[in-house]
Amino acid sequence: MTKYVVAVSGGVDSVVLLDMLSRVPGHDIIVAHFDHGIRDDSSDDARFVEGLARHYGYTFETKREELGSKASEDLARRRRYAFLRKIADAYGARIVTAHHADDVLETIAINLHRGTGWRGLAVLDSEIVRPLLQTTKAELLHYANTRNLSWYQDSTNSSDAYLRNRLRGLVAGLDPQQKTELLQHRQKQIDHKRQIDQEVSDLIGPGPDYSRYFFTHIPKSVAVECLRAVTAAQLTRPQLERALLAIKTASPKSTYHAGSGLSLDFTTRNFSLSLLK
Repeated sequence: MTKYVVAVSGGVDSVVLLDMLSRVPGHDIIVAHFDHGIRDDSSDDARFVEGLARHYGYTFETKREELGSKASEDLARRRRYAFLRKIADAYGARIVTAHHADDVLETIAINLHRGTGWRGLAVLDSEIVRPLLQTTKAELLHYANTRNLSWYQDSTNSSDAYLRNRLRGLVAGLDPQQKTELLQHRQKQIDHKRQIDQEVSDLIGPGPDYSRYFFTHIPKSVAVECLRAVTAAQLTRPQLERALLAIKTASPKSTYHAGSGLSLDFTTRNFSLSLLK
């Protein structure tokens, strides 16, 4: 029997996901709810989701953190996934989320707005199970209403403090054909990304030492991609570009602090990666 940790916020998307999964036999489901502590009434969501888990007969796991009303969307996301991964590890389960087609398009719009590179189109591609990526928000609402499901409406979803909310109306205004084409482009970009990642892995080798000569003499765009792989994608593009400059110019026996707790240690010919202590 496959074990899944299902992230349930209490909103319509995750409520529909949970109901759909409940109708498919052969799953051992753990309902997981992360309370960010961003809203004063967020504990109501946790109680609602606990009631859902009890209704379906599933194990319930929850955690509350006091991130506060000024917490960024990125911080909330990182803390939520840290919680989900901890629960998944404890149960030996896979994480399942209710991201849907409109979420994909909103994330692409956010990345384009921020000037993200080509990887910004290959979004929501990871080991996490996302069975609703081809389902639109309208279809989820139709399902919920047809099944007479109840859900909680998060008041922060209407707040202009979050970029995603400000872009949501633009994404909703796209016609079905435009949405389909964008989703197809995303899948092509994911396929390209996987091919590039494999080629980069073949280029840089297993480490732990990497040739400074190699990084100095290949095109900058290729060098940045290779360095991204070396650092396990823990650095931003500006950080990668500064680290590349250090690779080209740093003195032997020196160390460069690249950010995110990573440092590069240099010899005359090579560099290696280490964690700051």
